[in-house]
Amino acid sequence: MKTIIIIPTYNEGNNITLLILALQVQFKGMKHDMHILVVDDNSPDGTANEIKRLQLGFNNVHLLMGEKKAGLGVAYTRGMSYAMEHLGAEVVFEMDADFSHKPEDVPRLMAEIDKGADFVIGSRYVPGGSIPKEWGMRRKAISKFGNIVARYLAGIYSVRDCTAGFRAIRTSILRNVAFSDLGVKGYAFQIALLHKVLVLKAKIVEIPVDFLDRSTGKSKLGVKDIIEFILNAWWIRFDSLKTFIKFAIVGASGVVVNLGFFTLFLMQGINKYVASPMAIEISIISNFLLNNFWTFRSRKTKDRVRIRGLKFNVVSFLALGVSYGTFVALSIFFPNVAPQFHQFIGIVPATLLNYFLNSYWTFKEVDED
Repeated sequence: MKTIIIIPTYNEGNNITLLILALQVQFKGMKHDMHILVVDDNSPDGTANEIKRLQLGFNNVHLLMGEKKAGLGVAYTRGMSYAMEHLGAEVVFEMDADFSHKPEDVPRLMAEIDKGADFVIGSRYVPGGSIPKEWGMRRKAISKFGNIVARYLAGIYSVRDCTAGFRAIRTSILRNVAFSDLGVKGYAFQIALLHKVLVLKAKIVEIPVDFLDRSTGKSKLGVKDIIEFILNAWWIRFDSLKTFIKFAIVGASGVVVNLGFFTLFLMQGINKYVASPMAIEISIISNFLLNNFWTFRSRKTKDRVRIRGLKFNVVSFLALGVSYGTFVALSIFFPNVAPQFHQFIGIVPATLLNYFLNSYWTFKEVDED
């Protein structure tokens, strides 16, 4: 497999030559066609000149220049796009230029790709992985905080090290990612890309690595990057909840329909124990139509509309039983409370049951193989 290790640089002249030479040593023991692509943002320290000098001795070293420092995410986007479009990459790596990631770990990540993984993470936070012992409390807190934000705010629970910058990725997955939709420029790129491949159901594997502290140069992480990172995590959470938000909106409309018809039936003199299921059924029909043609419209399901309608009705009868059972119980135990309140309380558990069963059964999305 043709594999391109992408290394973004900005003022890494003291590190890049040694790193490339160390990687070349590792390549000798690997069966794949290994290449290095340095994406340099016009470093004033002459990093690009070091790469050009190395290109005289190695035909697997490539250089992609930028006009100005634009951020880690921009560099990786340019590098990955170039690797796929111009170098024919089948696998790309993300790797830092400062020896934070050990060159001898490259074959280990690649071995997981050979076993069938789509996205391999050199993880600091799985058993066997580590962060530098010499880090102070502030540096450790920043690292831990970033990972907590990614896992619990962005909702990437299944990955232990969401902010890792040492990763191997199949381009068959990357080609399905619209980089322009990520909307990030800095370090937030790491969780934005990870979230996208999770949505694409990529097989993600984490292997332990020892993360090392840089010996020369300084970190490029700034306050602007941290702010973008947190805002992006919030956006990912919101974006991933869009389906539920739509369902909730439909549910709210169903509450209005339910209570409206229930009150109307009571005004017509219909017994409340008869009016309740009638109002529930009307709201269920309303909810189905809105959910089918709006909430879950983009999902590709294996069933035709009439089958989905049948499933929805089965779920609806279960929800009807839960809602009506709650209404009857509350009416018996709290007879002096307005029946509209009992009706409203009965809607809550029925709505939760409705969403779960309809999302994961009626409108379950099928994989396109």
